[in-house]
Amino acid sequence: MLQSWRWFGPGDPVSLREIRQAGVTDVVSSLHHIACGEPWPREEIRKRIDAIAWDSEQQRATGLRWSMVESLPIHEDIKTRSGEFRHYTEVYRENLRRLGAEGVRAVCYNFMPVLDWARTDLYVEQADGSTISGCNIDAFVAFDLFLLRRPGAEADYPPYALASAREFWDSLDPAARDSLRDCVLLGLPGTVEDLTPADFLQRLDRYRGIDAERLRANLVAFLQDIMPTCEEVGVRMCIHPDDPAYPIFGIPRILSRSEDVQRLFDAVPSPSNGLTLCTGSFGSCIANDPAQMFERFADRVYFVHFRNVTHVPGKEGSFYESNHLFGSVDMPRAMTALIREEERRKAAGLPDWSIPVRPDHGKLMDGDKDSAAYPGYSRTGRMIGLAELRGLEVGLRHSLGLLI
Repeated sequence: MLQSWRWFGPGDPVSLREIRQAGVTDVVSSLHHIACGEPWPREEIRKRIDAIAWDSEQQRATGLRWSMVESLPIHEDIKTRSGEFRHYTEVYRENLRRLGAEGVRAVCYNFMPVLDWARTDLYVEQADGSTISGCNIDAFVAFDLFLLRRPGAEADYPPYALASAREFWDSLDPAARDSLRDCVLLGLPGTVEDLTPADFLQRLDRYRGIDAERLRANLVAFLQDIMPTCEEVGVRMCIHPDDPAYPIFGIPRILSRSEDVQRLFDAVPSPSNGLTLCTGSFGSCIANDPAQMFERFADRVYFVHFRNVTHVPGKEGSFYESNHLFGSVDMPRAMTALIREEERRKAAGLPDWSIPVRPDHGKLMDGDKDSAAYPGYSRTGRMIGLAELRGLEVGLRHSLGLLI
């Protein structure tokens, strides 16, 4: 695997020197300072490439390269196929051309409406004192009913879910209710700015009348629009699954299950249409087996997010992040699928046979609590995750008789 790391740019509290010292070779980054739907100037792309590859202070090469864009956000007009979607599609195609011309040839993106991802708690304390993020299904429903007050929300939930959410809501003091609101509406780089409930309702309203089938059709149409450009410039699109992988707040989900992935590949068979295999996002749905999904779609997996989650017994939809190797996801089997696919590509003589993998969502440890890191993107937690994944790969390769 290509050992990769998400870096948010010059303002990231984790430096490129620290990233390289962790064993990383491939950086996952984006031009977060450019608004969604705006052109990415060639000079800005080149500036980011140079910042990653060259240590100006030490005047030497870093040994790093910008190999994956995460993400090149998709404008809501494209997702709804309304307003100025043709203009934003053309801007997207031009950005792909500019990235390809500069040698950056893979883009991780998602097609989730309004929110890039959602959690109900960013600081779930573990037995060792570290914290991780989690989803409490009662909290999601309570947010929808009592904080967001989305019209018609009650009809989306069975009676037992409504009762459970009410009991949960009544147990929260005002500070806890504020914390839930802020957590769900948190904006992160590459997603959206922090929202208020009123802002969120307004954005949700854009999707009135857009069900899963229509949203899926909009995604297919967008990919059909850009695939000729991708094939021309050699850029692969790697769609990220829904996170969490089930419907929330009345908005449709179209990349949560194996059948969703298969339908997308059947509709857009171009090899430039690929998958970001996120074991944590797929793993958030208890019906999914992310390792099996890796095996099924291995030839179209161009990017991997390895992380683990643990489901809460008796509360389907509730889960929390866990150590990379231990949880509800069979990580050894998923890593074996990656190794076997890399060996297949190498035997076929493919020049890019090694797959970029990044440790996703590390736990927050005491030494990083004052680092201003984004939730899930602390220094030490991800370094531990990468070391665990690296050790798992080496051990499995040796057991399979495959040397690195």
